[in-house]
Amino acid sequence: MIRRFAVLAALVVVCAGVELVAGRGMSPGAVWDVLGGGGDATERHILLQLRLPRTLVALGAGACLAVAGLVLQSALRNPLAGPEVTGVTPGAVLGAVAATALGLAGWDSPLAVVLAACAGGCAGALLLWLLAGHGGGDPARTAVHGVLVSAVLGGLTAMVLLVEPGELGSVVQWLVGTTEGRVWEHWHLLWPWALAWGAAAWLLAGPLTLLRCGDDIALAAGLSAHRARTLALACAVALTAGAVAAVGALGFVGLLVPHLAVAVFGADLRRSLPGAALAGAAVVCGADAVAQLSSRLLAWALEAGRLALPVGALTACLGAALLLVVVRRAPGRTF
Repeated sequence: MIRRFAVLAALVVVCAGVELVAGRGMSPGAVWDVLGGGGDATERHILLQLRLPRTLVALGAGACLAVAGLVLQSALRNPLAGPEVTGVTPGAVLGAVAATALGLAGWDSPLAVVLAACAGGCAGALLLWLLAGHGGGDPARTAVHGVLVSAVLGGLTAMVLLVEPGELGSVVQWLVGTTEGRVWEHWHLLWPWALAWGAAAWLLAGPLTLLRCGDDIALAAGLSAHRARTLALACAVALTAGAVAAVGALGFVGLLVPHLAVAVFGADLRRSLPGAALAGAAVVCGADAVAQLSSRLLAWALEAGRLALPVGALTACLGAALLLVVVRRAPGRTF
């Protein structure tokens, strides 16, 4: 198990290193010169003020979404319960966009964006909870209601465009998900939020492991299933809201990465929760590096001056393809 954690941590470091050298404006040699204390003022600014905080935000957001997805799947005993299909992510996007359109939040007030995203995520989770029933144990029913809730919240987000067309850039950014333009302010806001709620989720690892076995077993062990599930959902909503407020909605990260973590580290959440955090960080950071390299290749092939491929588009496409492959290889499996 220690070897698995070490390999995954090394993979995170590799992904972070690749992302630091993947962007435009600097050669890999210039990156290493700056890391070694050299380079001119422009190169130091690009690396230390633009690329480094972007990399850290990608790592933190990926960890938040992966942990939130594993907490949701464990609390609801539903392998399809990810932030994307439980109303949490679209609700957080709606909250952030609505607050920006109303002038209550913006890029100059990131804390207000986090609070608005958290309120929207709570509203989305509550709406699904009311529609699917307090049990939430039927995966198919929860998934169907989650799609409906996400569609409704997405429609409300689109209505914001009709009221405030000037917010098109913000809406697209939060709907697709991107790390473009992230600076130290975003990181300084994200890391304490992620650390606090991630620690809270890890403290709930024991109760969540019991909930994965069913409410009857949890009650027999003396656990209040309703209270533990409520606390777990609060942690998942807060982690998702923090990630959405930082980078927008990154598709399929919170749905698929938890399955990878459980497959590698087992069903004991005391190990799989930290494993999910590392895996999510590696996935998002690696995807962002690939997105930057792809943007440079596409800009060269199309002879375009500037072309930016958002990381959210890449994670959505790759995640959907991976999910389709899994379903086709196991057509008789009940999800």
